[in-house]
Amino acid sequence: SEEMDTSPMVSSLLSSLANYSNLPQGSKEHEEAENNETETSRKKPVKAPQLGTLMGVYLPCIQNIFGVILFLRMTWLVGIGGVIGTFTIVFMCCATTMLTAISMSAIATNGVVPAGGSYYMISRSLGPEFGGAVGICFYLGTTFAGAMYILGAIELLLIYIVPKAAIFPLEGLEGPEAEAALLNNMRVYGTILLTSMATVVFVGVKYVNKLALVFLACVILSILAVYAGVIKTAIEPPDFPVCLLGNRTLVWKTFDVCAKTIETDNGTVTTQLWRMFCDSPFLNATCDKYFTANNVTQAQGIPGITSGILAENLFGNYYEKGDLIARKDVDSVEDQDDPLTNANRYVLADITSFFTLLVGIYFPSVTGIMAGSNRSGDLRDAQKSIPVGTIAAITTTSTVYMSSVILFGACIEGVVLRDKFGEGVHGNLVIGTLAWPSPWVIVIGSFFSTCGAGLQSLTGAPRLLQAIAKDGIVPALRIFGHGKANGEPTWSLLLTACICESGILIASLDSVAPILSMFFLMCYMFVNLACALQTLLRTPNWRPRFKFYHWSVYMKLQNYYGIRGLSLSAARYALMRLEEGPPHTKNWRPQLLVLVSTDAEQNVEQPRLLSLTNQLKAGKGLTIVGTALEGTYLENYDQAQRAEQALHKLMETEKVKGFCQVTVSSNLRDATSHLLQASGLGGLKHNAVLVSWPRNWKQGDEHQTWRNFIELVRETTAAHLALLVPKNISAFPSNGERFTEGHIDVWWIVHDGGMLMLLPFLLRQHKVWRKCKMRIFTVAQMDDNSIQMKKDLTTFLYHLRIDAMIEVVEMHDSDISAYTYEKTLVMEQRSQMLKQINLTKNEREREIQSITDSSRGSIRRKNPAAVTTQLSVTEDPPAASKEEKPEEESASSPVSPPAQVQLIHDNTTPASPVTPATPLTPEAAQSPGEQVQMTWTEKCDGEPAKPPGAATPEGIKDIFNMKPEWENLNQSNVRRMHTALRLNEVIIKKSSEAKLVLLNMPGPPKNRTGDENYMEFLEVLTEGLNRVLLVRGGGREVITIYS
Repeated sequence: SEEMDTSPMVSSLLSSLANYSNLPQGSKEHEEAENNETETSRKKPVKAPQLGTLMGVYLPCIQNIFGVILFLRMTWLVGIGGVIGTFTIVFMCCATTMLTAISMSAIATNGVVPAGGSYYMISRSLGPEFGGAVGICFYLGTTFAGAMYILGAIELLLIYIVPKAAIFPLEGLEGPEAEAALLNNMRVYGTILLTSMATVVFVGVKYVNKLALVFLACVILSILAVYAGVIKTAIEPPDFPVCLLGNRTLVWKTFDVCAKTIETDNGTVTTQLWRMFCDSPFLNATCDKYFTANNVTQAQGIPGITSGILAENLFGNYYEKGDLIARKDVDSVEDQDDPLTNANRYVLADITSFFTLLVGIYFPSVTGIMAGSNRSGDLRDAQKSIPVGTIAAITTTSTVYMSSVILFGACIEGVVLRDKFGEGVHGNLVIGTLAWPSPWVIVIGSFFSTCGAGLQSLTGAPRLLQAIAKDGIVPALRIFGHGKANGEPTWSLLLTACICESGILIASLDSVAPILSMFFLMCYMFVNLACALQTLLRTPNWRPRFKFYHWSVYMKLQNYYGIRGLSLSAARYALMRLEEGPPHTKNWRPQLLVLVSTDAEQNVEQPRLLSLTNQLKAGKGLTIVGTALEGTYLENYDQAQRAEQALHKLMETEKVKGFCQVTVSSNLRDATSHLLQASGLGGLKHNAVLVSWPRNWKQGDEHQTWRNFIELVRETTAAHLALLVPKNISAFPSNGERFTEGHIDVWWIVHDGGMLMLLPFLLRQHKVWRKCKMRIFTVAQMDDNSIQMKKDLTTFLYHLRIDAMIEVVEMHDSDISAYTYEKTLVMEQRSQMLKQINLTKNEREREIQSITDSSRGSIRRKNPAAVTTQLSVTEDPPAASKEEKPEEESASSPVSPPAQVQLIHDNTTPASPVTPATPLTPEAAQSPGEQVQMTWTEKCDGEPAKPPGAATPEGIKDIFNMKPEWENLNQSNVRRMHTALRLNEVIIKKSSEAKLVLLNMPGPPKNRTGDENYMEFLEVLTEGLNRVLLVRGGGREVITIYS
């Protein structure tokens, strides 16, 4: 039957899926190039991705998270915000990234992670609009991060490494002029560094990747040096004195001794410090008023971890720009009204600080969590590595950050912490003063790591822009999709460099960092929002293998459409958008049309059908409940209204969200057909029909109900709708029941688009079925390798993210091709035909064998080439039968004339949409000496086709005149439908205890006179099972391994 060709056998489908490997880098050109190469021999073997969690995710994340802020601003943040305040900031930021990583892990484990990094991952699972928004935020964030790293590198270079290199010298400048000179230096050097970095990236990315490990080593060494220094302070604190005048910190640059005068043999001599504040080196000189009134004291800059300084640094000290960095606990003699003189001698606050500014400056140091997923294409097992690696990296870095906040507060004097550029400690980098063995370890280490991070931003950002441009979401960006012949994004690099330059022209690290924070926060918000929405909307395709996420962690979403007009226009807009085409497989969800029947009082006869609907939908998606009434609309209007109210009421009690529809027509058959055709609006149409099995169809007066039922099955097939038929609907659970254990068994016999896999998954979302386990049974035949089938099925389900137990049942003495009912109908005809061509008993056995084989062979080969039923009259058996075991076959089918010949007819001609109303006629026959080939085709006029040219002996003429007499097939004959019985035995043996059994539903016979036998066939198949759900796919894939 055509069923079998359009629906490949399970085993062959599985083996093709299990060989699935990771996607190529997400560009279409690559795939097209592959397809054009006809000769497979020419293809180069693709190198398998080999990176594990440590190298592929953990280290790149560590490297991208630790950055310039830790080295340049962390001590200052602790000084200004206090240990408690800064710890709060760090905790908040780390929590944000941790939650984002959790959402990202859920997205990453929901389907095969495509190569192309986090942008692909997000846009493929959220759709292009969300994906594009996230992508652009992420791109701008990465680009500004590049600018921030470059500014950090220049700051390290000009302030700490070679201050003399400044083009605009700072010597002798005060206040605003000094600040402007510093910023101009940053601009000039930043532009030079950016140009050289862009050149390196343009020339070759491979150099950047080679250096990555060196930069990583720098970061780790620097951090270890800090920890070593902290331990060292406990044993003996390093000597970094700070010079205080009164309570004000002095810039220790142009003087050597921290004293006003020193005693020598020649008496008291003034120091360089004296000359800074007085007009002459003599003791009677006129001096600065504050200088005269206060003493000069020397404090230890790093008292050490055992000194108890932590208590002083617990709370914050926020400054206005230009405030003096002063010690709170030292007395100072000053007149409040006196203006501040010699301001450039003191350490001053260079910006006004407040809590949110600190958050903005700190946040960039926790970004970088996407680095692991950016390499998704190179990972051996992306679904395992991304969650584990990213979360481990965030845990590590958060631990380092939180511990460093406390350790800095416990080791370093407050005024030194608040001294951003280390002016009070001989112009040393503050974190450097803490490091062991020398400040240079940190200065050089952080310089290299900062340059490396800048290079990586400049490498990553253009690729991201290229990916966004190739998706064509923003038409203006199209040009940036092009690149060099090897795919290097040249135009994107140019744009990235320009945006980066705008960041460098801002020139202040403290101003660029908050910009970056905004972009990254928006990006992370989208990722979390996406994860939350998918969870809240219960998208059927949202089945992440990473389970530790919850939408409420991210946000509480509340939308109130107050105005009805607004909701109407929103609804219309949404409906128009839905029209645009069929949904992608990953968005497929059953939109049900539930057909119920009503009794004379217009009460619904199968209320349990709506309970099942609720359990299937878990309250989401579209549901239309329809019922058909007989009569004319004018006379039965009141009845229709009553029926509609009854439906409404039942839908409310069963908590089914949806619409109801009542159709009145002269007969039920047409009314049901109208419902099927006309329900829904625009894109909001049903794609599946739920109807219960006609219960007492065997009783004489119920003759019409099952005929209607079969017509409905035919119509759903024609309309490409899926069909769900629950049998024994009254035994199905109500919404209040809870199964505490048990199984949902899926008998997967033909692959029809994966409905069988999706339905149990959807049912198990509901409280009733939640505790049930899913089991999948698939049937292996004689020439299937059942061990391999089980392996393939396990792999397939792993990729589908569905948890189920798997069992392969072997049925050797029967072939499931007879599962498609039509074959059994041809039985009697065939045995008569064999009698007509007078074959010997021996030949007849062989005959049956060859038919069986050709029928099986055509199923094994999935191509729907017209494999005709062979009646071979030649002496030696056809080649096909040599692989089989004829003894076994003939034993299972005795061939006395009245006996049934099983599995004969296999109509593998491609299905054509002809109305299959007329009986089948043999089309061609040749003389008995040659092979007789017969094709069963539909002829619209029912006339026998003329045999092409061959001489037709009398014996065969009779065959043509034989009209098939389906009515002669009595109940007992159909009862012997071998397959149905065998399958039923196996199913009962395995699944009699199951809470629900799902089965493929074979298609009805082409010929309407065989309908009753079809019903009987289904009865035999499902006999003795309590709850059965027969499933017929709508001819499209509804489940996918991709996200």
